[in-house]
Parts: sequence; structure tokens; C-alpha cells
Amino acid sequence: MAMTHPITIAGCGPGAAEFVTPAAREAAKSATVLVGARRLMELFPAATAERIACEGVIEPLLDRLAELRDGGAGVVVLVSGDPGVFSLTQKVVQRFGRANCRIIPGVSSVQVAFARIGLDWADARIISAHARTPAATAEELARHDRIAVLAGTREAMEWIGRTALKLGLDYAAFVCENLTLPDERVSEVRAAELAAWPAASRTVVLLVREELLR
Repeated sequence: MAMTHPITIAGCGPGAAEFVTPAAREAAKSATVLVGARRLMELFPAATAERIACEGVIEPLLDRLAELRDGGAGVVVLVSGDPGVFSLTQKVVQRFGRANCRIIPGVSSVQVAFARIGLDWADARIISAHARTPAATAEELARHDRIAVLAGTREAMEWIGRTALKLGLDYAAFVCENLTLPDERVSEVRAAELAAWPAASRTVVLLVREELLR
């Protein structure tokens, strides 16, 4: 019977190759199977592992991971940013259990976004608007001085725009696009303009209480 290895989940940072940690590079180098989005696998051109693109429905992929692991393969799942911030990690851990997964942290786009505007993010409220409309209300969010929303779709920007208008003039909005990439752009945007802002698919929007910026 083949020896099973823990499934490694490696955070690949916000986009640029120089933000991939040495630990993630070492994991990819020693893997026999790399799993992830094509753009993430491109960050490891020297890796000789078999490559499986992560696209569409996740359940068949998890079944395939189970087959590979049970067959003795060294599987490394690549996720964007940090594995602990709204990623595929949660589904992999739920399927295989924490004891059977090894997680390598990475640099989150949220970290980079706050760094770009010169603020700490220790108490930030982080929300994902990627796949669905967030349940958080403006009344709830108004209890937080720093809010980060993972966006990148028209629906996400429309929700952020509506929410920012409800929060009012106490908050400034920063649209952070393609962070760490050559076409990075960080823009302070008025609440009324957010809904129609042509945001890139890799976007983090920060809503920050104005008094923190003085």
C-alpha cells in the first residue's frame, strides 16, 4: 500500500512572482502534482510536477486529490494570496481534515492594499464579494474603522457602492487593482462613483474611517 502524504496548501501571494515565499517555492519544487489556477502554476515554471488546472466545480477535483494522495503522490494545492483568507483551503481541509493538510501561509492582497495606503490592518473587517452578495449590512460595518472587500466583479462593485453611500462621508474608499503587478493601480474613489468603477478582476476595495487618514 502506498504511503500517503499530507496535502500541502501553499499561498502564492497577491500576484507578482517576487511575493511568492521561499517555502511555497520549495513545496512546488518537491511536489509530484501541482493543483491550482493556471496563472498560479505559471509562477513556478521550473517545477517538474504534473499539473492539474483548478477550474469549475470543485467536488470532482477533491475526488481526484483523494485518488492522488492515496496513490502516494505529493500533492501541492496552490491558492492565491494567503490560504486563510477566503480560498479553496477551507474546502480541502473540510474534505481531508486538518491533520492531513499542511498549510503554507502567503502574502494576502489585503495586506498589500493596507500597506499601499500606509495603514495597519490588525482590526480590519474582511469580506468577500467574489461569488455572492455579502450578508453584512452597512449598520454592522459602521462598527469597524477599516473594511476590506475582495471584489473584482460588476456585482461586487455595485454592492460596495451601495454600502459606501450608506456609510456616508465618515469613510474614504480606495480601489486597489492588480496589486504587485505592473499595471497596479490604487485610486481614492468617491462613494457615488464606486458602483460604476471599471474594476479589474483582481481588486480589493478598502473603506476606511476618515479620521484615521488625518
